[in-house]
Parts: sequence; C-alpha cells; structure tokens
Amino acid sequence: MTALSALSPEVRQYLLVTGNYWAFTLTDGALRMLVVLHFHSLGYTPLQIAALFLFYEIFGVITNLVGGYLGARLGLNRTMNIGLGLQVAALLMLTVPAAWLTVPWVMGAQALSGIAKDLNKMSAKSSIKLLVPDSQQGTLYKWVAILTGSKNALKGVGFFLGGALLALIGFKGALLVMAAILAVIWLASLFLLKKDLGKAKAKPKFRDILSKSRAINILSAARLFLFGARDVWFVVALPVYLSTVFGWDFWLVGGFLAVWIIGYGIVQSFAPRITGKQRGHVPDGRAAFAWALALAGLPALIAMGLTAGWSAQAVLLGGLLLFGVLFAVNSSLHSYLIVSYAKEDGVSLDVGFYYMSNALGRLMGTLLSGWVYQDYGLEVCLWISSTFVALAALISLGLPRHAKPVTFPGAP
Repeated sequence: MTALSALSPEVRQYLLVTGNYWAFTLTDGALRMLVVLHFHSLGYTPLQIAALFLFYEIFGVITNLVGGYLGARLGLNRTMNIGLGLQVAALLMLTVPAAWLTVPWVMGAQALSGIAKDLNKMSAKSSIKLLVPDSQQGTLYKWVAILTGSKNALKGVGFFLGGALLALIGFKGALLVMAAILAVIWLASLFLLKKDLGKAKAKPKFRDILSKSRAINILSAARLFLFGARDVWFVVALPVYLSTVFGWDFWLVGGFLAVWIIGYGIVQSFAPRITGKQRGHVPDGRAAFAWALALAGLPALIAMGLTAGWSAQAVLLGGLLLFGVLFAVNSSLHSYLIVSYAKEDGVSLDVGFYYMSNALGRLMGTLLSGWVYQDYGLEVCLWISSTFVALAALISLGLPRHAKPVTFPGAP
C-alpha cells in the first residue's frame, strides 16, 4: 500500500483501469470457452456454436458507436463500471436451470456480454489518452501496447481458466464463481476510479458519434479490413479445419488457440521495440502501411502451400505462428495511432468510432468464415484474408506521417 501511495495519481489510475480490464478479459475468455465446451458437449456443431456469438459481435458494433458518445457525456469511469456490471449480469443469466438455456436465451446473454466487453475496452483505451501528456508520445505508445498485449494474453489464459473451471466445478459453478469475483472488482471500481474521467467539457450531440477527423476515418477503414482478414479464417474455418482435417480433439484445438492468443498478446506488448524503439522513433502512418504490406501476402502463401499438397500441418501451423507475430504488430500499431489521433476533449467519441469499425470487421469476418469455409474451403478464406490485408495497406497510405521523427523517452 505504501508503494502504491507513492505513485503519481495518473499511474494509480492507469493501474486501476488496467486491473479492471484484466479482470474483465479473464472472464470474457473463460465465458467463451465455457459456452463453446458446454454446448459442444450437448451436440451442437461448430457452426451452430459460432451462431451463438452472432449477437456478441453485432452488439459490439452498436456499442462502440454509441458507447463513445456515452463516455463523453457521462465519463469513462461510468461506462467502464457499466461494462463490469453488465458482465456480471450476463454471467448470472447463464446460471438458470438447464431447460431455460435455449438458443435465444444464450444469444441474449452473449449480446449483453458483447455490450459489456466493448464498453469496458473503449473506456480503458480512451482513459490512457487522458493520463499521458500529448508531448510524451513514446510513453503513450508503450502504455497502449502493454494494455493491449496483456489483454490478449489474458484472454488466452481465460480460455484455459474456462476449461479448468468447467472440469472442476461444472458449468453453473464456474459462472457463479466468476460472477462473484467480478462483482467484488466492480464494487471496488465504483469507489476508486476517478470521477468524470474523460467527460467532455462541452456536451456532445448525438450526431458527433461520427468522426469528423480524416485520419481517424482512414485508420478506422484500415482497421475494419485488418480484423476482417484475421477472423475470416480464424473464427470458424480454422478450428473446424483443425478438428476435421487434422483430427484434433476439442481440447487440443482449444489449447492450441489459447496458446496462440497468449503469444499474440505477448508480441503486442513488445511492439514498440519491434517498430522503432531501438532507433528512438515513434511510428506513424508510414509504419502502418509497411507492416500491413508485410502481412498481406502471407495468407495467400499458406493457401498456395495447401493447394500444392505440401505438408498441411507444417504450412498451416508455421504460417499461423508467423501470421500471429505480424498481425500482433499491426494491431498494436493501430491501437497506438487511434489514441494518438483522438482529440483529448471527448476522446471516447473518436475511440468508440474506431472500435465500431473494429467490431464491424470482426462481424464481417465471422460471417464470411462460416459461409466461405462451408462452401469453398479454407484456401478461399485465406485468399480473402490476403485481399483484406492488402486493402488495409492501401488505405493506410492516406494516414498522416511525421514531418520529423518523434522520439521515445530517453532516446538519443
């Protein structure tokens, strides 16, 4: 406690925001694995299970668009706490008797969880902008990278947590334990999180939810295609392929994907070092274009390897690991740029609009992943992925570039 009291108020708030985000992310990953495993055991097909998460993605689009407006009107402390409270409610919704767990009920619970997740994420990412001065862009990039990377690593840990809790105390018991722990964190956040954090000085109008910034509109369009490129083969096509073609059981598929997400998150945390910290430079639109271009051809190369009859396991798993590294750097770069571009007064409006595009890309990728894989196979999913990344790279050409290099703290 003495060490905490010695920290600056900004660092204490950053730690609190990050702790809230971590706790939420663990339950989000665990809940997804619980639902997947439980309904798989009930005989649902992979495509039917994917459909359970449809509202999760749809409401993510809506929440990010409206959530940024609410954050600017009410304050980011309130939107973050609303997200935590809604997640507790979503967990409790699934503790009803088994006969009540119909598809519409589960989709409704997932919709609530999707709203909660995007309110929490938008609030956490927006808060950092307010805790770091504009003159310290290197520090901003580092803090955003740590928050983003740790979140994805913990989501992978959440996958393991969900499976372990299901095995130890069952579906309902796991949900009750997570709801109880998250409720305690939520109550603490109500008292400790800074009041009116991120509340705009001038009350924004509802029409302000659409960004007026050219840089943010361009970055949002690039983000849409970047995340569509990941999910078009990652969400449904890849797990089903691993299960049906490689013959992996569900635990092996889930464990592999969890490890992939943890590794992906770790790479995100180190993205500042990868993209220029050693040279002392903070990245700009030029870096976003270059890293997207480096990623663009990889899914197509994987598809060509599979079509040519090379070892499917070597081509797909090796390609997936390289894709994870390059995609993590691209994602971390985008996460820094949106916080950097966003205006400080009403920051959540800009961040919310950007993450609306992120959610729309995930929704587009999820729908295409099921349909294209079912009708045309994994190779076509991969070709679409390459096309989407190439579009993200071309769009990124319009992003602002530094007139002169911006340096990290302590850089020569």
